[in-house]
Amino acid sequence: MITHKDGTLPTSPAIFVFGSNLAGRHGAGAAKIARLRFGAVPGVGRGRTGDAYAIPTKNAHLGVLSLEEVRRGVNDFLRYAKDHQELRFFVTRVGCGLAGFTNQEIAPMFREATENCYFPEEWGEFFI
Repeated sequence: MITHKDGTLPTSPAIFVFGSNLAGRHGAGAAKIARLRFGAVPGVGRGRTGDAYAIPTKNAHLGVLSLEEVRRGVNDFLRYAKDHQELRFFVTRVGCGLAGFTNQEIAPMFREATENCYFPEEWGEFFI
């Protein structure tokens, strides 16, 4: 597993994977970076958007989704990454900022990720 420091940006071309809200208001945290640096389109709160991929962690009214709802979004992403082996995915600590989830709650959801996904160092212990 290849890792990166939390809060850093990819040093080579990559799809920036971030936690989003279903309204696609990319106004803070990693979502804002996705909009400003990776072309995440306002109004798109799920899936590929520009050179980014949105995994919903909040609903359209900015309420936090359940872990099961987040898991569905993670599973959608994992299928997308598997189907797009030609791409590299720079995964942020999805849901561990503004949504308030812990690394322990979210990181294990990504255990089945393909080798084209790169994760925060803080999640390394969950992939052993």
